[in-house]
Amino acid sequence: MFAVALTTEAFGLTDVGRKRQHNEDAMLVDTPLGLYIVADGMGGHAAGEVASQRATEVVKQHITANRHLLKDLGNNPTADSRSAAAALVEVAVQRACADIYRTAMTDATKRGMGTTFVCLAVGGNKGVIGHVGDSRVYLVRHGQCHRLTEDHTLVAAQLKAGTITKEQAANSQYRNVITRAVGIQESVQVDTLIVDLVPGDMFILCSDGLHGYVEDEEILPLVSGMQPADLPKRFIDIANERGGKDNITAVVVKVAGEGATANEETSEAQSRMEALRKIPLFRHLTYKEQTAVLSIATTRTYPAGREIVVEGQPGEELFVVIRGRVAIEKNGVEIAELRAGGHFGEMGLIDNAPRSATVRATEPTRTMVISRPDLMGLMKRESILAVKMLWSFVQVLSDRLRATNSELSEARQELAVAQAIQPFAEE
Repeated sequence: MFAVALTTEAFGLTDVGRKRQHNEDAMLVDTPLGLYIVADGMGGHAAGEVASQRATEVVKQHITANRHLLKDLGNNPTADSRSAAAALVEVAVQRACADIYRTAMTDATKRGMGTTFVCLAVGGNKGVIGHVGDSRVYLVRHGQCHRLTEDHTLVAAQLKAGTITKEQAANSQYRNVITRAVGIQESVQVDTLIVDLVPGDMFILCSDGLHGYVEDEEILPLVSGMQPADLPKRFIDIANERGGKDNITAVVVKVAGEGATANEETSEAQSRMEALRKIPLFRHLTYKEQTAVLSIATTRTYPAGREIVVEGQPGEELFVVIRGRVAIEKNGVEIAELRAGGHFGEMGLIDNAPRSATVRATEPTRTMVISRPDLMGLMKRESILAVKMLWSFVQVLSDRLRATNSELSEARQELAVAQAIQPFAEE
């Protein structure tokens, strides 16, 4: 397990924009705690300001009181610590939701107030994203920009269902209709995502007052060559130049790390993602969906000679070689070798059937492991991801069936030829 000393620096700015009288956005930049928040309030009589500020305060209080769970995630990212860290963020947002709802119920001037919410909570070399509404989180990594949240809006739901096109969505009168918000009801469904932190990463948290004027494809060119401290103002200036109809908030978080350990962690994070993308089962997922799969993966290290899976024994895990080399043995005979990027055991994700071969580390080997219960849990939470994976699995089975039929056909032809020439051989 790595003991990675990563650091973050963060900068945030919020602006009322050119049309609004009040700024109902709230933000938090708390680097010592490792917590960064953007909230976009809604409601009359300045109630939106109350909702967004209160959400920020309640979430900070709860995470401060339980910050050891984030430390546990960074120090020992097991299935239990991942679950606890994700639950920490979810419970914090739920507490804020109930608090805002109760306030609105006791004050008629604040009825119906609520807020969107995104946060990044950092623990060591891991981060937990919490999300409700249409504020967003972007990740700029290795010269690419990825959106790590999906808007909880009517238009986004229509796009996902395929009932409207992107062009129709851009001009829809329902573009700003929120389907989830903190405080509108007593509880709310919170999306969480655990991400690896890699030196050089840049996270951008923003309200729709920014992303409503800046396309996803524009973000990478905008941040290239600029200092993180200058970016929030640059983003706000652009949104105001293009209309500034809403409040605008941007928080930029930059991850840094030095030395061989940080370089090793960077290399492993890249290897994990690259290996996952090459596996047919996960190849068609978006970056966010692949990140969700990585968030349920664990890592294990095996010394040379150690058996990883044993022929005939049941198993429910997929293994991906990150470093090292393994031998695949059938009936005690080596039949293949896998190096970094290779994977085995994918059928264990379907059932607990006995392993068809033994896999043994032939040198010190580090693997990424995905278990069937964890994957099933993710698929239950992410229906679109589940459909994509099931379709990919059907394709994998179809390819294997074709290959098997081809081999059987060749075997039949060879048998037919052998039977045809047998009489001549006997003469």
